[in-house]
Formats: sequence, C-alpha cells, structure tokens
Amino acid sequence: MGGCCLDKLNETSLACGLMATLMWFRRDLRLYDNPALNAAISSATEAGDGRVVPLFVLDENLWGPSGDARRAYLSASLASLDESLAGNLIVRIGEPTKVISELVDKHDISSVHISADFAPYGIARDKKVEAALRALNKNVELVPTGSPYAVAPGRVTKDDGTPYRVYTPFYKAWLKHGWRNPAEPLTSKANWWAPVKSESLPPLANKPQLEVWQADAGEDAAWRRWADFKKKHLAEYGEDRNRPDLDSTSKLSVHLRWGEIHPRSLLAELNDSKSQEVFRKELAWREVYADVLFQTPNSVNVSMNPAWENMGWNFGKTEKSALAAWQEGKTGYPFVDAGMRQLLATGWMHNRVRMVVGSFLVKDLHVHWRYGAQWFMQQLRDGDLASNVHGWQWVAGCGTDAAPYFRVFNPVMQGLKFDPNGDYVRRWVPELSHLKGEAAHEPWESSDGYAHGYPKRLVEHSVEREETLRRYEASKKK
Repeated sequence: MGGCCLDKLNETSLACGLMATLMWFRRDLRLYDNPALNAAISSATEAGDGRVVPLFVLDENLWGPSGDARRAYLSASLASLDESLAGNLIVRIGEPTKVISELVDKHDISSVHISADFAPYGIARDKKVEAALRALNKNVELVPTGSPYAVAPGRVTKDDGTPYRVYTPFYKAWLKHGWRNPAEPLTSKANWWAPVKSESLPPLANKPQLEVWQADAGEDAAWRRWADFKKKHLAEYGEDRNRPDLDSTSKLSVHLRWGEIHPRSLLAELNDSKSQEVFRKELAWREVYADVLFQTPNSVNVSMNPAWENMGWNFGKTEKSALAAWQEGKTGYPFVDAGMRQLLATGWMHNRVRMVVGSFLVKDLHVHWRYGAQWFMQQLRDGDLASNVHGWQWVAGCGTDAAPYFRVFNPVMQGLKFDPNGDYVRRWVPELSHLKGEAAHEPWESSDGYAHGYPKRLVEHSVEREETLRRYEASKKK
C-alpha cells in the first residue's frame, strides 16, 4: 500500500482519502472460510487503497448473563483472533448501535460487513444498527454475507413453502438442498487492517481451572481438534459417541458456536461412510434447531406444545431447593451429579449426559425446562441459543420432534449403560472414587457408599416418574 499519510494513520481519522470497510465479527471468529470478511476486504480494495477495520463489540446484553467459563473462553478466542490479525482486532465495549455509529461517523468507512444472524436478539440488534447507519446520511450499508450455518435458516422448506417441524424430513431436504463449498482462503494477511484504537476486555474471575482449556480456543485450535478427532475417533463415532467415559466426541461444538470453524468446512471433508454420516447428522441437528428458532422466535421462552404448560409448573421453595441441588451436582444420583459437576468445572458437558440431566430436572424434580435452559446458557462455553432451547424442549417433551412425554430417562440405567465401568462418575464425583466398577452408580447398594459424604438421593426416581406421567395425563384434560 502507498499513500501520502500512511504513517500518520491513527484513531483521529483514516484521512487522505483512504477508504475503509468495517468487518463486525460476532459468531465468526476466524479468517478462513469467512465470506463476510472476504466481502469486507474485497469492498475495501475496490474502493482504492483501502483498509478493513476488524471490530468486535462486547455487548453487555450478552456478556452480562454469561458465566465465568463462557466469558473466559470468549476472551481466549478473541485473543487468538487478534493474533491472527497481527494485533489489529478492535474491541469496543457498549451497545452495538452506538459503537458502530460512532466508528462510521468518525472514520471514512464505506460499508459495514457482517455474517447474518438469525436469532431473535441478533435480528432485532441488526435492524437497529441498519436504522442508525441510515440516520447518519453517509450512504453506509450493513452488508450481510453468509451465516453461521451450512444452509441459512428459512431456506429448507416443504414443497408448499412451510417449515419442517420434524428432524428426519428436514435432514433429507437439507441434504437435497446442499451447501456452498468453503469460501476462498485469504491470499495475504498484510496491510489490510486499519490501526484503530482498541479497548481491553473486562477482567475475568481468578479461577485456575479456567486456564486449563483456554489454550484450546481459536481457529487454529479448532482445526487441530478436527484433525485429531478425524484421525482417532471419527471411524468409531457412531458406536462411541454416547460414552462420556471416553474422549470420543469431537468437542467441536464450542468452536462452531463462536465460528472459529464453519460447519461447511467440516462437511466438505466428510465422505459417505456410516460413521461419517452419523457425524453429518449431528451437524444437521444444529441446523434444524436454528431453523425452528428462526421460524418461531417466541420458542425461546414458550413451549412449542402449549398443552405442556397445563401441567401446573410451580416454582416454590421445594422447586428452588431442588434446582440448587441440581446445579451444584448434589442430587444423590451419580450420573446426574457427574454431569453437573463437569459443567461447573469446565463449561462443557457430554451430550448424552445433557439429555439425562435435563430429563432429571424436568421429570424427576418437576422444574420447568426454562430454568435448566437458562443455567446451561450461563455456564456452557458452547451455549448456542437455538440448540440449547430446543434441546431442552426435546427432552421435556414439548418441542419439535420431541421425545414422547412418557420417555423419562432413568438416571441409574443410563449411567450403567453409557458409563459401564463408572469411570466418568469417579472422575467428577470424588466422594465415590472408592467404589469400584459399576458400583459407583448405586452407592446405596454398598455398605460404605456414603462413607465420604456423598449426598443421599433427593427423590426416588420410580415415584417421580409415575408423578410425571400422572401430570401429563391430567394436562390433556384441561
């Protein structure tokens, strides 16, 4: 790049006719296969000797409700992105409309580029930003290119144009629709980025365990994880994916959540073998839930099956106490408690265990699914609104493609089946480390099962299962 004032570029202005575009990173914290970033660079170069302002806005509406693990991971991912951008990532703390308007007004920015957001809050936020840009009267547009999904929500429909409500037909139509190839890689990383002043992220909680996995954040880490999983575990994925005692899942959910890797990039590397088809189907669950949330935005808080609300969901002293015990991993059911403690310690939980702990909260403790969904979104590093909400509605029995109301996961049998040697339980519940093999799942059956302070069962599963079925039957008559 040339220009008479190249050495004088600073926060005051991007002067001397040097045009810039603004790349607003959100759920796409990567450089490879990022159509919005490619569009921002292309637009800047077409405008002449231009640069890109790479921006991340720390929105308090999203940062505030997040737990320590979620915040720590995002901070680590942004640090990785900043390194990829040669230290040029601009972080601003505040309301996106105000932040972006001020940057556009202060600098000679010709366009603002984003990856489209399809969640309710994101859609409303982007409309506000569009309105604010129009109000500046500078002819600056908000340009969406691509999305966090292989197929954007709303594009896969039935022949009559209506959305799918069941996974299997959606999956078949999704495959038929297909997706684009990964976007062309960037040819260079030099001299694209505008030197605009950045702010620092708020300080994080001082918790040593959060540092253990922070090195796993970022685009490079996502690709390392994919390469390792593909080499060591993908061939057996169909058989081992339900085993939380094994390191057999991809753990790519967090990388997908923050857009450190795009699902299209993964799909491009899959073949038609049985095990890889299973993995492709798992990626499709993320897509169908995004589509359902886009089509029914009120499902963030409202059960898809309204009759389900007729069960009389109280949240009194008993339910509050039960929720707290569940959150702390002190229900007296080892498989459930292991999952909840894993969540607290790492900000992640195995998917099979997520279904079991969800069923236990709703159908054993009789706490509304919304409270579980809220806790997960606060704690999970990979907390994705659409997948979280509709995963909970599925397990509760009130969502699309829902598990039948009479399907109540038995927390003991699930543990014995998917953690047959008790290794997962012993790892996360040290009070039971003295119990060998499957005995760890039923401490009440051992004379010394409670010798190290493990809590007694909060409820009796068989009793609460019958109570759940009774409530479901009664709700049909209302």
